[in-house]
Amino acid sequence: MCFGARNKNEDGEARSRELDKLLLLGAGESGKSTILKQMKLIYAQGFNKSERLDFKPVIFSNIVQSFKTISEAMSEMGFEYDSPDNEKNMAHILVDNEISPDSGMPEDYLEPIKALWQDSGVLAAVAKGNEYALHDNLTYFVTDIDRIWADGYVPNDQDLLRSRLRTTGITETVFDLGQLTYRMFDVGGQRSERKKWIHCFENVNCLLFLVAISGYDQCLVEDKDGNQMNEALMLWESIANSHWFTMTSLILFLNKMDLFKEKLPKSPISKYGFTDYHGPDDDYKAASKYFLDKFRALSRNPEKEIYGHFTNATDTNLLKITMGSVQDMIIQRNLKKLIL
Repeated sequence: MCFGARNKNEDGEARSRELDKLLLLGAGESGKSTILKQMKLIYAQGFNKSERLDFKPVIFSNIVQSFKTISEAMSEMGFEYDSPDNEKNMAHILVDNEISPDSGMPEDYLEPIKALWQDSGVLAAVAKGNEYALHDNLTYFVTDIDRIWADGYVPNDQDLLRSRLRTTGITETVFDLGQLTYRMFDVGGQRSERKKWIHCFENVNCLLFLVAISGYDQCLVEDKDGNQMNEALMLWESIANSHWFTMTSLILFLNKMDLFKEKLPKSPISKYGFTDYHGPDDDYKAASKYFLDKFRALSRNPEKEIYGHFTNATDTNLLKITMGSVQDMIIQRNLKKLIL
């Protein structure tokens, strides 16, 4: 995902784009597309009703695909359903079914989903979701399942932000921030998509690298033996020390802090290979600083400042504040260039 800014004065357009192009990168599941949606909500007039309805099939698919993933994990892990009825409920909702933006959610799915969410075998598999890349939006949607299945349902802001559609290719959002106009591009973060990043690398003024800090105990979607945090560290090391970004400001967004705080007491960092962490298991401030320091240490230029922010991409107010800080940094950098 890359941002490019342009001056509204056409004569200065090329120079402004050169000075103020931002690039947003990160591994898969780090929340880049959520940031893109937030930018549209905050700075680009949001989503109209038709666009919101387009997310209904995505949300439905997210729920069904998550249960499919759970079903497969139950078989692999040896978890059993509480009753034959729930096994039938799972089979029922996994039948291929698609909805249109204008249709309602299938009525005959509601009670089976509710029953499955009470099943001890299903919940045991959900508790181990970090081991098989279960997406973190299922609990949000199922907790509010009655609203989502109600007649006339139109996805709200949080529904849009929580929905997940894997990014392939490059998509663009344009928005104004202060006196600058930004062009933001979303590029997929999975390994197979990264070859497309090179198209965004030229003339980058500021690079934002997104990390799912909650991914320290989670496997990769594309590699069950891989670890999301280790993947992010490896990717960051190559990017932070790349010749493309020698003169580029580097900003780390350690994202999904809400999930990180929630899981930390029951999922100790040291259990997942980070044995050099010596802070309390439930101290999220010490643990988050540990990961920020770990990323900063990978930059081989000790004089290069690495800016760090702890974020929740689904928290609109927090993201407004964070982007304000980014904007201030860009302005200060440009002023220094003018002085020099």
